Amino acid sequence: MARRTRSAFLENRTARLKLATRKKPYTALIAPGIFLAYRRNAGPGTWSVKCNGWLMRFALADDHENANGESLMTYWQALERAKTLARAGETNTEQPISVAESVTAYQADLETRGGRKYNATQLRLHLSDALKSKTVALLTERELRDWRAGLVKTGMKPSSAERIGRSLKAALALAARNDKRITNASAWKNGLKKLPDSEVARNVILSDPTVAALVGGSYDEDRDFGLLIDVLAETGARESQVFRLTPADLQDHLTAPRLMMPASKKGKNRKIEHRPLPISVRLAKALRKHAASRATDAPLFDKLWNLATIFRPVVERLRLGPEVTPYALRHSSIVRQLLKGVPTRVVAAHHDTSVAMIEKNYSRYIIGDPSEALTRATLLDFGTPTEGTNVVPMVA
Repeated sequence: MARRTRSAFLENRTARLKLATRKKPYTALIAPGIFLAYRRNAGPGTWSVKCNGWLMRFALADDHENANGESLMTYWQALERAKTLARAGETNTEQPISVAESVTAYQADLETRGGRKYNATQLRLHLSDALKSKTVALLTERELRDWRAGLVKTGMKPSSAERIGRSLKAALALAARNDKRITNASAWKNGLKKLPDSEVARNVILSDPTVAALVGGSYDEDRDFGLLIDVLAETGARESQVFRLTPADLQDHLTAPRLMMPASKKGKNRKIEHRPLPISVRLAKALRKHAASRATDAPLFDKLWNLATIFRPVVERLRLGPEVTPYALRHSSIVRQLLKGVPTRVVAAHHDTSVAMIEKNYSRYIIGDPSEALTRATLLDFGTPTEGTNVVPMVA
């Protein structure tokens, strides 16, 4: 059995409380290159780990109340936590990452993978200062749960708080994959569990005239921007898909043009495939002219991280509500096809999603269910006498 590292002046509260109050922490060498640091305060002292030039506080000392093993620790509990933080994966000598730094790394990862940087931007806007400075390895379930609950208390919709929480979970999971000292994944798995009323769909469905007005207004704003909105409205594709289009993806048939739309990177299947989506001759002509000045393998559109912001003036001029975003064009495209009787499986394939998601979010718009014809044949018409009835009307 390994010997326990003892410290006569730190291992019990009686000895610690005899120490002089000071800013500079008292330290004890607990392993090669690793020190447990104790700062004596007027109130309860604090435990920190000192290693390779960095110092990180992680808990209060049990100077005046019993330890709970998390936020309040004995000397022996602090000793083990300090070792874990300092050398789980001995090769990592950098200071453990903070929540704010994890979000920055998450944003860089999104950009590398062609994801939406907007997710990280929105997350950073809604992080509290206390959470930003918190070390990821020290996060607790309660801190994360309280933070998200605070978003809802300020008036944010549960679905929005849920979406921002998912971004934070992704950022923290990425940090944990990159640093084996982060072993508290249960904190965000449990603290940021799905909210019970966050599944309410916020799908904004626009009428065909409204979609046409938005496209026209976008062309008034800027020709290239208008063409981008035009493609989103006509194909119903996600922004991330359209931004990966190249001139080579335009199959400019004179009477039946189409775009070879790249699949999104959503879900577990990260392989990028291309699916043909029909477009109008009018749009194909505009895209042909737009693509003429671009290399075959270059992006067809310059990426805009603030697409919703640029779209906002168009929405305001048409006196539409703030809930109308470019993504409403996708919702409207899905519903338009469903109301035209396009089979659900075809609609799902066209929009790079699943039948299950279509049925979950747009079930009220699905018509032409084959089961309807079968059940309709069994309906009774009480206004028409049934043939062969043995009931004889009584004569008054």
